[in-house]
Amino acid sequence: MERADVMGWVAAYERAWRDDDAGSLGTLFTDDVRYLRSPYEPPLEGLAAVQEFWPDPTPFTMDAEVVAVEGVAAVVRAEVRYGGDEPQEYRDLWVLRFAADGRVEHFEEWAYWPGKTFSASAG
Repeated sequence: MERADVMGWVAAYERAWRDDDAGSLGTLFTDDVRYLRSPYEPPLEGLAAVQEFWPDPTPFTMDAEVVAVEGVAAVVRAEVRYGGDEPQEYRDLWVLRFAADGRVEHFEEWAYWPGKTFSASAG
């Protein structure tokens, strides 16, 4: 994978999310994808589970950049700002592993929200 390939995948992911288009996820993820919404929660296993989870009509903006690419692995930093009645933003790192066909077979999120503690000792 090259940085441009990863950013092309990110753009398609954003389009599918913005369009609330679970039907297009087969072009982004393998049938047996492991999708971790948090590194500490059980993963969604398989494309059907991701499609079921996907619908979210909340308007948002997103900025993303590739942090690193090494072979089939990539790290992307994303900043997402939700609109609506209760605006929310967060920064996120995505750890991605791509299959040979360019779809993601492993997706792992590390999200952080403003004002939330980031250490066990924080009050």
